[in-house]
Amino acid sequence: MLLSIQDLRVRFRMGRGPNVAYAEAVGRGDAGVSFEVPENGTVALVGESGSGKSVTAMSILNLLPENAERQGTIRFQGRDLLAASLAELQALRGKDIACVFQDPMTSLNPVFTIGHQLCEPMQRHLGLTRRQAMEKAEALLAEVGLPEPKRRLAAHPHELSGGQQQRVMIAMALACEPRLLIADEPTTALDVTIQRQIIELLARLKDKHRMSMLFISHDLGLVGEIADRVVVMRQGTVREQGAVADIFARPQDAYTKALLACRPTLDQRGARLMVIDDHIAGNGAAAERVAKAKDPEAPVVLQASDVTKSFWIRSGVFGRREFQAVRGASFTLRRGHTLGIVGESGSGKTTLGLTLLRLHEPAGGPAGGKAVFDGRDLLALSREQMLPMRRRIQVVFQNPYASLNPRFTVAQTLTEPMAIHGIAASDAERTQRARALLAKVGLDEGALNKYPHEFSGGQRQRIAIARCLTLEPEVLVLDEAVSALDVSVQAQVLNLLKDLQDELGLAYIFISHDLAVVRFMADEVLVMKDGQVVEQAGVEQILAAPREEYTKRLLGAVPRGYVAATA
Repeated sequence: MLLSIQDLRVRFRMGRGPNVAYAEAVGRGDAGVSFEVPENGTVALVGESGSGKSVTAMSILNLLPENAERQGTIRFQGRDLLAASLAELQALRGKDIACVFQDPMTSLNPVFTIGHQLCEPMQRHLGLTRRQAMEKAEALLAEVGLPEPKRRLAAHPHELSGGQQQRVMIAMALACEPRLLIADEPTTALDVTIQRQIIELLARLKDKHRMSMLFISHDLGLVGEIADRVVVMRQGTVREQGAVADIFARPQDAYTKALLACRPTLDQRGARLMVIDDHIAGNGAAAERVAKAKDPEAPVVLQASDVTKSFWIRSGVFGRREFQAVRGASFTLRRGHTLGIVGESGSGKTTLGLTLLRLHEPAGGPAGGKAVFDGRDLLALSREQMLPMRRRIQVVFQNPYASLNPRFTVAQTLTEPMAIHGIAASDAERTQRARALLAKVGLDEGALNKYPHEFSGGQRQRIAIARCLTLEPEVLVLDEAVSALDVSVQAQVLNLLKDLQDELGLAYIFISHDLAVVRFMADEVLVMKDGQVVEQAGVEQILAAPREEYTKRLLGAVPRGYVAATA
């Protein structure tokens, strides 16, 4: 057995001095976490945020904060890593055990070139000269499928796309030919086609280099396509583990069944998604509700015609050239309806949404076409004329950690937009409205005096949605609003959005790379590629009979779990 973890417990010291307290992260009481990773095998750790899966994986090489305390046994090739010195662990890190993390931009040093960062571990662990390391680095970039590998060696991380950055991280992890690769949510923020490429790349490299892999994810559908065994964790404990075929076909634990049930699929569309607690409690009524029929003759709230958006790109010392990011997009959005916009990274879907909101500065490049809202062309309005329109068209961004002001309490976050737009007569009335909006999005009034860092990702996204609702908008642009959330939290937010749409008649522009989520939310779908709309139809028609090869490729890349992978 390559790696054996037995009765692992991890806790964090909270504070100093005689009144120090401890927070349990892995293990509860005397019950620790135990599992094994065999030679040339892939084991997946799955669970929600806070389940302890990443803390468990980072305990292997002790990549934990100084206030972490570990107990139990972690044996790698027979060596007890809990008893290993820092020097012994440093010799293992990157050489025998390597890691690929979720966000490559926080893992890659923005100051150094790709070549420098690839060469450093090979020079340190393998004793290669700079020239030898650069030659091997070029070969590694070619092996992970990066185009023009020699030229990429001189690039900095910001010059690569997210998928390319993740390939660099994989190349770096493979540089010293490790025996164990720890992949911590390596595809969470990537679109479905890039996700598919990374998963297939990891599986191919694992077989080629005969290494083992510990794959961490919250998506059971994804791990079903790459893992041999699955370990399901919740609240720091192992709820269930076994062969992937058994876990998918015959899950024994209620929590495992809930994880499998709460993710939207391409095969069916209900009125609501099951959430973890509903499923565990045996409350299936929520998912059995029939979806509310949409009025095909509902009033049109936004009519886009031949919308284009370009950016100026520097060319030479003083010159510039025009790059067209969106080319001729047209659609009709009705009250209470949802328009889904899908496509790979760089397809122009986010640019289209931000262009409609006038969030791109005109000096950055010209915009064309028309976007008619309440009889007025949004693209032709001055900044002063656009201000009252912003009250009626709001946006929810992908990352709630970045879109909320960390210096503002929730009360300030919610009342500031109302004060700017003159909503309510007094501060007390605005605070009362904020309290009611928090209740509407499922948070209690105790949240008002807290700061964003005191909330989970799903709670922050609820606050971001509440902030939009303070202005009583008619249209919400949701830009990858659930892509960074756990499947269970994602289900809660999607259900919330559906409820708000039914109650308030909101129209949504739902931008996403996850077609299963779009299937659940959207009435009509735009498929974008290289800035153009390549296909446009009702969601059922797009999924049942896609016309374009590109759309078929997007659908084919959606993870479907163990059964589909082996069919």
